Amino acid sequence: MSDFFQNGNVSTLHNLTRRSVEDLESELISFADSRPIGLVLPSLFSELKRPALENIVTELTKVPYLSRIVIGLDRADADQFAYAKEYFSRLPQNHVVIWHDGPRMQALDAELAELGLAPPELGKGRNVWYCFGYMLAARDVFAIGLHDCDILTYERSLLARLLYPVVNPVFPYVFSKGYYPRIDGGKLGGRVTRLLITPLLAALRKVCGDNSYLRFLDSFRYPLAGEFAMRSHVVADIRIPSDWGLEIGVLSEVRRNYSNRVIAQVDIADNYDHKHQEVSADDASRGLSRMSVDISKAIFRKLATDGEIFSSEKFRTVKATYFREALDRIDSYYNDALMNGLTLDRHAEEAAVELFAKNIMVAGETYLTNPMETPFLPSWNRVNAASPDFLVRYAEAVRMDNESVS
Repeated sequence: MSDFFQNGNVSTLHNLTRRSVEDLESELISFADSRPIGLVLPSLFSELKRPALENIVTELTKVPYLSRIVIGLDRADADQFAYAKEYFSRLPQNHVVIWHDGPRMQALDAELAELGLAPPELGKGRNVWYCFGYMLAARDVFAIGLHDCDILTYERSLLARLLYPVVNPVFPYVFSKGYYPRIDGGKLGGRVTRLLITPLLAALRKVCGDNSYLRFLDSFRYPLAGEFAMRSHVVADIRIPSDWGLEIGVLSEVRRNYSNRVIAQVDIADNYDHKHQEVSADDASRGLSRMSVDISKAIFRKLATDGEIFSSEKFRTVKATYFREALDRIDSYYNDALMNGLTLDRHAEEAAVELFAKNIMVAGETYLTNPMETPFLPSWNRVNAASPDFLVRYAEAVRMDNESVS
């Protein structure tokens, strides 16, 4: 059972009583009468062949309160898009599949590229950004939820708990972030949060001094969770990263625009398992190695916008401080795992810390040598300003794609 601890920075909504999903859904149905709810599912075509998404779609067919589902489909040809349309056709909710690789979407993307507003690279950030744009174009949802399509332990209660804080009219929250324990086949999971984010934030607070941004990030129990929900007006003005810094970037943008009082984290699952990224120690362009670089850069950039001045010497100090902080935490994680009958490979943990320490320096040097790098995608408000009819034409293109496939 969860505890009831509040850290004082953002509200933490616990799972204290194991309230039934049916009870939660009955309230969500009543809220949705005046506050329609949408869901974004960013997906690779390859995920349609895996059991995780099959179970997710089966669970979503039972969800009674969603008025719209938007599926962002990446890396699919025409035949695969047709397959995806059939695959998701069992969903009883109003839904569309956005074929990002289709000619209509590619033409619109090229139009944004001419304006300097197109996403610079493929990936989850680009997928999510376009899905958010479609939700804004539809103009018929009050709140938008998002979760990944590779969750092996998915139950529809996860979605209900994620959305509840932002649609309950009694609550002030405009944004909610999911959290959960990560237990992977009897092993303690969540390596990047445990071994990179938490000790890196501690190191930065020592080296750069305590500040509200670092406290804000450190208040989240699982800052890298890919599950979050927000009221639709929040979507229009945030600039999300196109790389692996998506989750940190979204938190940073929400903090920039809103008071901590309207931001919450919510316990959405007793356990969570998904497709695991390889460490890729020999290839900094893939897996957890790439992720650690992108996340570190996202944090450094945000600190710089708050006035922090970085240098090679400071990054070396951050790296050394991080390394000690991370190694000290491995003992705590090991003892916690042992007491709960879980396994933890201390050699693999220390090897990951060594890789992350190296990549903190890579991220720092990249920032110093390319300070004008801007991986953040433009806000949809900016797109509207540059091309006022873009969203209308975008929604029409999606409709034509979906209607062209029987």
